[in-house]
Amino acid sequence: MSLQARTIRIVSVSLYAALLSLLGGCSTWMGSNYQDPDVQLLNVEVIEAKLLEQQFRLNFRFTNPNDRSLPIRGINYSLQLNELKLADAEYERFFIVPAHGSKIVQVALHTNLWRHMRDLIKLLEKPDQPIRYQLQGVIKTGLMQGRRVHLLRNGEIIPGDIIPE
Repeated sequence: MSLQARTIRIVSVSLYAALLSLLGGCSTWMGSNYQDPDVQLLNVEVIEAKLLEQQFRLNFRFTNPNDRSLPIRGINYSLQLNELKLADAEYERFFIVPAHGSKIVQVALHTNLWRHMRDLIKLLEKPDQPIRYQLQGVIKTGLMQGRRVHLLRNGEIIPGDIIPE
C-alpha cells in the first residue's frame, strides 16, 4: 500500500471515529448532568375551519436548562379531548434551543373533525362542564441519533370560557 493510500485511510478512519463519537447520543454529547427540556403548550390558534378540514397553529415554548445548546430534530405528538383522539401529527423541522434559553416554535396541525362531530357536539352541549385534554408526544433531540424526550400534558378546558356567546 502506498504512503498516499495509507494516509488517506488513516484520515478516513480518524474522521469516521470522530463522527461516531459525535453521533453517540445526546446524553454523551450533552454530558452526564443533562436535563430534559421543559415544553409548554402556550396556546392554540384557529387558522382555518372548514367542514372537512381544520387548520390550527400550536405554539410551544421549549426551555433548555442545560449548559449547551439543544438541537431538536422533530416532534411526534397526538391530541385528545376526553377519550376522543383528534390528531396524530409530526413536526419534522430542525431547530436549536440555546443554552439556558428558550425558543417558541409554531407547529401546524391539520384535522378532520367531521368524523367526530357527534361526539364533539355532546361535549359542547354543556359549556360549563370541563373537557379533559391530553397532549402526548416524543421530542427527538440530538444531531442524528439522540435522546427521545417524552412529553405528556393533561388539563381541562371549559368550553363556555372560550366559545363566544
